[in-house]
Amino acid sequence: MTREECLPDLPPGRESAQEIRLPGDQLALPPPDVFTEDAAELFGGYDSVDVLVGIPSHQNGKTIGHVVRAVEAGLRKYFPDRRSLIVVSDGGSTDGTRQAALEASTAGDEALLLLDPKTVAPDKVAFTYTGMPGKGSAFRSIFAVADSLEARACAVFDADLRSVSPEWVDRLVGPVLDHGYDLVAPMYARHKFDGTITNSIAFPITAALYGRGLRQPIGGDFGFSGLLAGHWAAKQVWDTDVARFGVDIWMTTVALCEGFSVCQTVLGAKLHDAKDPGKDLGPMFRQVVGSLFALAGRYVDHWTGTKEIQPVPTFGFRSATSTEEIRVNSDRLLWRFVEGYVTYQKVWRQVLAAENLAGVMRAIHDAADQPEGFRLRVDLWARICYDYLLAYNAQVMDHGKLIDSLIPLYFARTATFITEVRGDTPEEAEARVESYAEVFRERKPYLVRRFAETGRSRRLREQRVSGEERRPGDDTSEFMAIRSP
Repeated sequence: MTREECLPDLPPGRESAQEIRLPGDQLALPPPDVFTEDAAELFGGYDSVDVLVGIPSHQNGKTIGHVVRAVEAGLRKYFPDRRSLIVVSDGGSTDGTRQAALEASTAGDEALLLLDPKTVAPDKVAFTYTGMPGKGSAFRSIFAVADSLEARACAVFDADLRSVSPEWVDRLVGPVLDHGYDLVAPMYARHKFDGTITNSIAFPITAALYGRGLRQPIGGDFGFSGLLAGHWAAKQVWDTDVARFGVDIWMTTVALCEGFSVCQTVLGAKLHDAKDPGKDLGPMFRQVVGSLFALAGRYVDHWTGTKEIQPVPTFGFRSATSTEEIRVNSDRLLWRFVEGYVTYQKVWRQVLAAENLAGVMRAIHDAADQPEGFRLRVDLWARICYDYLLAYNAQVMDHGKLIDSLIPLYFARTATFITEVRGDTPEEAEARVESYAEVFRERKPYLVRRFAETGRSRRLREQRVSGEERRPGDDTSEFMAIRSP
């Protein structure tokens, strides 16, 4: 029986199948700190779904309608016989985000969108989650709903995406439904100056430590099984940085280290609301990098014996893609490094191994004598990152202050990267970034040896981040170099 056959007749006045609720057993409600009882009632007519797509949102009234339409079109086109549900987990928006999501529809545009008009549009539910403000808390509600409804396959999409297409639904959900994977990470085509937190920290460290060449471990848009959703939802981490912007790297690391099957899929260019993380980098940087370092401590027994980086199965076809140009002010990056040197040199002396601190000082000294100016080379950067990972887990100081002191060095490495790839084609720049994982792998024995001497496994629950918790448009996938005004 198809979904259309099992739908009851619409009562008078109902014009859309999106407004109905299918009969079934009462929903096994998630914990009360996930969402309110009123929100839970929205799911009372469901017993299970095949595909659940979640959209975390906050003040995305101008963009979420486009995302919902793309998701709805993808579900109708690629999974017409599956029982599907779109869930919007909102952080208390005041700009009409939830209303815009519920009103968005592909009805009447089937011919233009190449959809079969006989397919039934998926239901949509929008609610306000409870708990700590942040993307992770929004995800937690989505995971809990997916687990309660026994969803077979799930996906999450950012609410401000401008490049999302119906095909993204197929590429993130298909590997779960058709091939049995538990986590489907995205692969984006990005401008060579974009995503520097991924390129310089998250990707090479994740690949070197856990031995899997997952290109976008903090991508933002994922596919995953209902089994993994329930596993994530049951974790006791939701009053930590994971509830904010550490959630992406946490999701990926848990899947890699706790026995779940992982793959990645080609999505093409990712375009969404313009951001300037250099304006207030601190809170988000602390949460993402702090979670990355804490997870390394948590899973130290998993990665110390990993020697090689294995490729990850990749779905889709990689091709040349046009991306939005990003203009970067390298001088500003270097000035922020200089400011950081003045502020944090005592911390650097405490955190960095003597030879690595000497390398930083030598790079400063040599800047005047080389045409390219200041250079913080990737092999030195790898050892610096490992020094900070060690210091984080050894708790040599307040972890907020510790991560703050890494930011100027991150700016210095970003400025160097901009110089290195300025003349590269997109393909050459990508090959250069992928080679960084091997550099980090080659330096890994240094980390293993020093961790055995000084490291201490750190629980995520120990993380606390001060500062502003949420800004409209914040997204871990959009760390990039500071844009020029």
